[in-house]
Amino acid sequence: MSTKLYVGNLPFRTREEEVTHLLEAAGTVVSCRLIVDRVTSLSKGFAFVEMASEEEAARAIAWFDGKELSGRPLKINEARPRQERVRVGVGDDTDGDWRAERRWRY
Repeated sequence: MSTKLYVGNLPFRTREEEVTHLLEAAGTVVSCRLIVDRVTSLSKGFAFVEMASEEEAARAIAWFDGKELSGRPLKINEARPRQERVRVGVGDDTDGDWRAERRWRY
């Protein structure tokens, strides 16, 4: 069974290929998703990497947590499940307009 890892404190110029190549030393990387800023297309400094097995994920954490990449110590741990976020403005009279609430306050 595959295990998803959180890889944090990445340099902002990091590419998905670099993260994949780094973690392939610990085992098979099933997927890598580098989170990027919509405006600048630069990395936000973290990625989610799916390893093929729990043993390979544990090896990646042991080998690379705290190791430096371009002068920044990596933070690697098992990813937590995604939590649902509450959307403001859905189903009320503002129709998703965040400014509507502000207008009525003043």
